[in-house]
Amino acid sequence: FNQIIEYKTDELMSRTSNRPLPTKVLSIEEALVFCIFTGILGLYLLASINSSSFILGLLAMIIYTVIYTPLKKITPFAVFIGAIPGSIPPLLGYIAVTNDFGLEAGILFVVQFFWQFPHFWALGWMLHDDYKKAGINMLPTKKKDKATALQTILYTIWMIMISLLPLSGLTGDLHLSIFSAFLIGLVGLAMLYYSINLYNQMSTNAAKKLFKSSIFCLTLVQIIYVIDNIYIWI
Repeated sequence: FNQIIEYKTDELMSRTSNRPLPTKVLSIEEALVFCIFTGILGLYLLASINSSSFILGLLAMIIYTVIYTPLKKITPFAVFIGAIPGSIPPLLGYIAVTNDFGLEAGILFVVQFFWQFPHFWALGWMLHDDYKKAGINMLPTKKKDKATALQTILYTIWMIMISLLPLSGLTGDLHLSIFSAFLIGLVGLAMLYYSINLYNQMSTNAAKKLFKSSIFCLTLVQIIYVIDNIYIWI
């Protein structure tokens, strides 16, 4: 749905110009049929699990398509809105299994929520000129400056702090051993290093390193959560 709405915008950017609609591999009509079919099928499957999963899936689709997509050309605040549906998948996965919205599910949501800001601002920094051609500005200050770089540091710190909350034992089934918390702390500090590096160097290369480290960081944090909880149950 996002690519149908933005197919003309996608034609303007190098990053997206090879997508199916700008290259006319698919027509608008074909893409719409595909989206409606897979959207309905996906929501049906979620509803067959539990109603909470269905609601979250529908909410993610609506926020991303109806609010986030058009807002991208209006304000960098769109990144904040987009971070909500972007954080729903781990939340939805937890609720699909437990059918319980507790603090555990909330932690998974908030970790991914805060993570998205340095991740997407690094991407926005790397592709600033490309986004500019399409009238989109992803950076919070609309430019590659110290204030933007500083915010990547702050959001990375908040992400690290939230990701370590399960160590407190207050998050029920989502628990962390001291060793797992130590590993998550190391992974988080590595991402923080690259956030600080962006602030110091103010370069596209530094933004690229932060972007790559953010993917590495989130993946490892989630894997550690899973392994740690499996170990506890065993």
